[in-house]
Amino acid sequence: MNDLTLVDSDGRRSTAPLRPAPAWTKPASPLSERVVYAAAHVVPRVTGDNTPGAPADIDWEATLAFRHHLWSWGLGVADAMDTAQRNMGLDPPAVRALIARSAAEAQSVGGRIVVGVNTDDIESDSATLDEIVAAYIGQLRHAEEHGAGTVLMASRHLARAATGPDDYRRVYERVIAAADEPVVLHWLGPAFDPILEGYFGSRSVAAATETVLRIIGDAGERVSGIKMSLLDADAEIAVRDRLPGAARMFTGDDYHYVDLMSERDGHHSDALLGAFAAVGPVASAAVQALAEPDGATLFRTILEPTEALSRHIFAAPTWHYKTGIAFLAWLNGHQPAFTMVGGLHAARSVPHLSEIVRLANVSGALEQPELAAARWDAYLRLAGVVSATVLV
Repeated sequence: MNDLTLVDSDGRRSTAPLRPAPAWTKPASPLSERVVYAAAHVVPRVTGDNTPGAPADIDWEATLAFRHHLWSWGLGVADAMDTAQRNMGLDPPAVRALIARSAAEAQSVGGRIVVGVNTDDIESDSATLDEIVAAYIGQLRHAEEHGAGTVLMASRHLARAATGPDDYRRVYERVIAAADEPVVLHWLGPAFDPILEGYFGSRSVAAATETVLRIIGDAGERVSGIKMSLLDADAEIAVRDRLPGAARMFTGDDYHYVDLMSERDGHHSDALLGAFAAVGPVASAAVQALAEPDGATLFRTILEPTEALSRHIFAAPTWHYKTGIAFLAWLNGHQPAFTMVGGLHAARSVPHLSEIVRLANVSGALEQPELAAARWDAYLRLAGVVSATVLV
């Protein structure tokens, strides 16, 4: 198969030449030029009940194999976070199982792993600050018992309960104090979850920044960094330039990661990105290139083409980016079917998926182009876009 069939929003079809897979080389050890985590998704059992609201029924073999794929390219794995459908289908028992299983697999290969700690064990939408602290600490203990690093995810419960910056400071102070190891904070913007509008006590990013920096400053070495997912490069740089001590900025900006990870005035962001689950080998090759004599240029040359793909995957409504991650995992042979927990594989249109195929082809993100083309062609036939022979 030498061509890809593409379809636009009006149903018009066109073709594009199928490009060969780039000849990237796997590193012998975890990447060192940047600390890089790919936020991984989960794969449901094909025959499981994946209707909305049903308990997550995970295909553990495929889910864990995908994490090994990421580790094999020197990337760390950020697990049980929003990419894994937290608050969008991954229920608390599945979260705990995912953390335990992924942490064990990471230890078996010496792979880096951090996992999300949240308050989604609370069954009600409302909770007191004490209940929120208890929920955070309960999940923190579970993660630490399994040897995983932790990311304190933004809490929907805290967003609803907090009356201002002081409530955020008090909650985070208590949770951070309970941690055995340094934690990473997470500032997830409303593009990813509208309930988090005004997180850290203000709709003003500048005002919220002061709260975040105070929390980090007060915690000292107990906070190792922060992941910012506001899709606002200037806001990220403003925080990054003021981080105390050895605290790292992990960019969660799936629109601007090339610039943010590049050196600027002696500063750069590390990465914790859902996008890197979609383009893992390309991201690995780009970070490896930073060690070369012309590394900054090579980094951009390799990685810049993936930003258009990432921007499309994360297009509004941004929280449905997970569909694009799972779709590419299927095209690249990492799961047996294009399915998602809660049926979210239906969240994007055929033209949207077609543009993912086009941009993945252009950016070198199709790991097995012939397989991807064959699966895409089969999908188009199933969707009725391309005629199929009907046997009577």
